[in-house]
Amino acid sequence: MSLQAEGFSKTELTLATNFLDQIPFNQLLGLKPRLLSGERCEFTLAMRDDLVGNWLQGILHGGVIATALDVSGGAMAMIATWQRMHRHDIPKSERPQKLAKLGTIDMRVDYLHPGKGKEFTISATLLRIGNKVAVTRMEFHNEEGVLIAVGTGTYLCG
Repeated sequence: MSLQAEGFSKTELTLATNFLDQIPFNQLLGLKPRLLSGERCEFTLAMRDDLVGNWLQGILHGGVIATALDVSGGAMAMIATWQRMHRHDIPKSERPQKLAKLGTIDMRVDYLHPGKGKEFTISATLLRIGNKVAVTRMEFHNEEGVLIAVGTGTYLCG
């Protein structure tokens, strides 16, 4: 499946995907971006034996679920921050320095169903962005559409 991106120049998209690919833990988990836009981010994750938390039932580890939610929420915050800087005419040379400060302040995860499945989709939408903080809403589904977990993340963005 190829990456869909909306509202980005080719250079901006390359910067965003390179940033996400540079995080070793994303690579370790196998998180792949599927959609990046100002309205929504989506990632996919394939089930693997080394991601199991309950080996008796073959259930995905809760830490993997939380990390995937955090990555999708952080990506949404990053995109929203980039677009906000663009709207406020922040010089392009200053944007990477501001994005370097992006980080998770707080995150809540609610586990709703066991992490059973072969392929998972993790999505995030923006709830609010201000001068310093962005708030996102995240969802974690399996290939059958079962909502496994939801999260709310707060990210430093300025």
